[in-house]
Amino acid sequence: MELRRGCQRRTGGSGAEPVRYRLRSKLTKGQPLGGINDDWVVTQEVFRAIELADRLCLDDDPNALLFGRFNFPHLYQCFRAWVNGPAGARLGLAPIGGEPVTLRMLRRTLAIELAYRPGGLLAAKIHLRHVSVATAEGYAARPGGAQARLLAEVSKHEQQRNLTLLTQAYNDYRQGVRPAGPGARELIEFFDTVDGHRTSDVGPPKPASDPAVRNLIARRAGTLHLQAANYCWFADPARALCLKLAGTPTADRPMAGMCDSTRCPQATHHPCHRPVWHEQARALTVLIGGLSRRQSTERRRLQAELARVQHVIARIDTAASGAPSDTP
Repeated sequence: MELRRGCQRRTGGSGAEPVRYRLRSKLTKGQPLGGINDDWVVTQEVFRAIELADRLCLDDDPNALLFGRFNFPHLYQCFRAWVNGPAGARLGLAPIGGEPVTLRMLRRTLAIELAYRPGGLLAAKIHLRHVSVATAEGYAARPGGAQARLLAEVSKHEQQRNLTLLTQAYNDYRQGVRPAGPGARELIEFFDTVDGHRTSDVGPPKPASDPAVRNLIARRAGTLHLQAANYCWFADPARALCLKLAGTPTADRPMAGMCDSTRCPQATHHPCHRPVWHEQARALTVLIGGLSRRQSTERRRLQAELARVQHVIARIDTAASGAPSDTP
């Protein structure tokens, strides 16, 4: 509601610095009357949508509000009617159900989506502009009232997300796309076991949606922890490299900040992680190209890191082609 024309701003993009898409707006919650100017970092899709809204704005005033003081329920009804009408069908858009949607529901959904990702609580605190991280923790951890219900909801979403990711990895395995990384052999053996269960009975193989097969996958999914560039199968804390490095072998959760997925025996790499490693290789290449001749020690260090990243990419590509990938 506070977005104005020309509020879009790109930053970064030079060298290894990533591009940031920002929107200039106002922070009003907990602020004096009128609010204060503030920036939000958004995804490229949101940035493009606001750019389009700016182009479609009929007000010639360069400081005009993009959307005005709008009535969200009315706008949502119009949007849903458009998507469910001939225009949406022509574009192949999925129909939207008739359940009511409010801005409060959208904010809660966004909080949940942020909370169950790696580092999600801190991301929720920053993006939702909470006064302190304790407020964000209250969304997902403080006992009692709405916070406890949200914690249960986040946990449920995490379980469903893990089950969906493992089912996708299992379907990839059945299509010849193997995981890579130090934990690949163990995960492939698990998939072999599931396949053995599917074909053990007389008759055609059971689908992945079969309750017995789904229970096998669900138990394994309970050990999955997402990392930025790998899956962590935290089945045995004693084998977790991060806990060994931290000197806490009995912890009940992995330490994401100390993860080294190229050496941990419980880490796997999948095709969905390839863009992260590819971007890391690109950034390292740019950094190496910018070093002077005198920085030979730093050059050797970065070249060794680049070789490690390229090795991971090669293993992901080899495994995706159906070749064995049981070595790091």
